[in-house]
Amino acid sequence: MKGFLPLLAALVLGIAAGLYYAWGVNPVSYTDTSPASLREDFRSDYLTLIASAYDATGDLPRARARLALFAYADPAPVLSALAQQRLAQGWPEAEARALARLAADIQGETVATPATVGSSPTPAGTPTPTRTLTPIPSPAPTRTPTSTPGAPFRLLDREQVCDETLGRSLLQVVVVDAAGQPVPGSEVRVVWDTGQDHFFTGLKPDLGVGYGDFEMSPGVTYTVQLVDSDQPVTGLTPGECTAADGTQYAGSWLLRFQQPAR
Repeated sequence: MKGFLPLLAALVLGIAAGLYYAWGVNPVSYTDTSPASLREDFRSDYLTLIASAYDATGDLPRARARLALFAYADPAPVLSALAQQRLAQGWPEAEARALARLAADIQGETVATPATVGSSPTPAGTPTPTRTLTPIPSPAPTRTPTSTPGAPFRLLDREQVCDETLGRSLLQVVVVDAAGQPVPGSEVRVVWDTGQDHFFTGLKPDLGVGYGDFEMSPGVTYTVQLVDSDQPVTGLTPGECTAADGTQYAGSWLLRFQQPAR
């Protein structure tokens, strides 16, 4: 027993000395680690910085290269979910808008593949035929509608929707520019008797980058206004819809906004 106690004391002292050296004298230092290994909150901050940089520069290939460090199969849903999360947690709206824009642009990006034109070699000694060029009249230019800078968006139509697959009553908003292209990041304000709220288009790119929605409560009347519009839409309340089995459920509204062309 007497010989065991010194051995035990030496073991304890050795472990303590090792821990002190590992934690205090020469702790492990991580350098050049992958962003994917970061803690979740740091990873969210990193993604937000990427989106903010893209919002300032518009350089989508660089943003994609930075997002590739996270090895996401499809980063658009991740960015969209983070935008909604930050908006709900009270982070600056500019961050949510930047995340939504990047998610929408990644979702809507198309890659054009140039066609390859093959040519047959001309045998040696074969004279090259002389081609007579026939002038081809230039077609009349087609005018493409463009948005009028600063012009407020206008309400195209409002439609009551009865779709029981939605599972809830929604205020659905679709925003497009003068050429009919969806506009992500548009802020929509919702006001009712006892409160107000807002949401953005583009946070659900799977439903369209110009789409956004807000859940309505039964018996409440809402007013909706696009921040970039001077035309509020009033009197929106969940209507009564009838399901296939005859039961009643609350309906939804679909509002479409477009910026006038010049």
